[in-house]
Amino acid sequence: MPDYNDKIKELEGEIQKTQYNKATQHHIGLIKAKISILRKKAESRAKKTGGEGFAVRKSGDATACLIGFPSVGKSTLLNRLTNAESKTASYAFTTLTCIPGTMNYNSAKIQILDLPGIIKGASGGLGKGREVIAVVRSSDLAIIVADVFDTKQVDAIRKELYDSNIRLDETPPQVTIKQTDRGGIQVASLRKLTKIDAETVTAILKEYRINNGYVTIKEDISAERLIDALEGNRVFLPSLIVLNKSDLVSKEEAENAARLTNGIPLSAENKSNIEMLKETIYRKLRLMRIYLKEYGKKTDNEPLIVRQNSTIMDICRKLHKDFINKFKYAKVWGKSSKYPGERFRMEHVLQDQDIVEVKLR
Repeated sequence: MPDYNDKIKELEGEIQKTQYNKATQHHIGLIKAKISILRKKAESRAKKTGGEGFAVRKSGDATACLIGFPSVGKSTLLNRLTNAESKTASYAFTTLTCIPGTMNYNSAKIQILDLPGIIKGASGGLGKGREVIAVVRSSDLAIIVADVFDTKQVDAIRKELYDSNIRLDETPPQVTIKQTDRGGIQVASLRKLTKIDAETVTAILKEYRINNGYVTIKEDISAERLIDALEGNRVFLPSLIVLNKSDLVSKEEAENAARLTNGIPLSAENKSNIEMLKETIYRKLRLMRIYLKEYGKKTDNEPLIVRQNSTIMDICRKLHKDFINKFKYAKVWGKSSKYPGERFRMEHVLQDQDIVEVKLR
């Protein structure tokens, strides 16, 4: 049986030894395609042995997970953010399973998951790597918790997640591929390509056994992004970085670590900057409050929590499936209306704290 991981390491070593320039761009792009295909085969084999995640029921309006190396203070942080009671201790691997808690902020109920500490090689299944990463994939926000003394942890965790097909703070590639029976590969780019050329695009597609088709590219795409589009199994997640134990260093050192990582320095133990973190979590999840109103009655005190850019149709769908079939119009009071009680169709995009009154047939 072939050892995919050894072959992947060999190819990664070849990339490291190859200086990237225009002349080597094509060669490196092909190697990255081969690595991605091998990783997929390795993952497929690993799935047969189990270890695909902890049994955690998602709840609330959104889910965020705490991921980091052992002993960085994730459990204490969970207890500060939520009503959970996660065990804490001064030794590594205190948390051996996924512990959930609920953070209440701006009327939103946000589920926070404390995951076991990962180790280097988690993407390859070491430790509880596959179980932890499976939970991250199903979350709405990844919160990387690192020790303020060791900011290199951030890059190490991001690499483990990248190697597990999780793309942090990226959008899906703007590429469409339509396979045909004949005619070869036809590449149409709506943007000037500086990171890859049409020849490399064609060669990478052939690695994926696509020999005929139309490729439309709407961004200055790289080989990695093209491979992401071809694989189709990537998860695109927002993230934020927390630098814990900042009370143990000087203010200047904490600020420098924050600049290096674009992170939030805090102390879970002393509760410093916890409120700032709550606000950042809420903002990163892009949540907003919509207040509902029935005709002739007062506006509900408790808002409906939805994602930004939600439409009236999204609200109707969340309330009851019959609301879409019976929808007549909606009145809106708030930032998205020109005047109080303006009438709209279902396609209207709402804004935070809008008041909506739905009229049914």
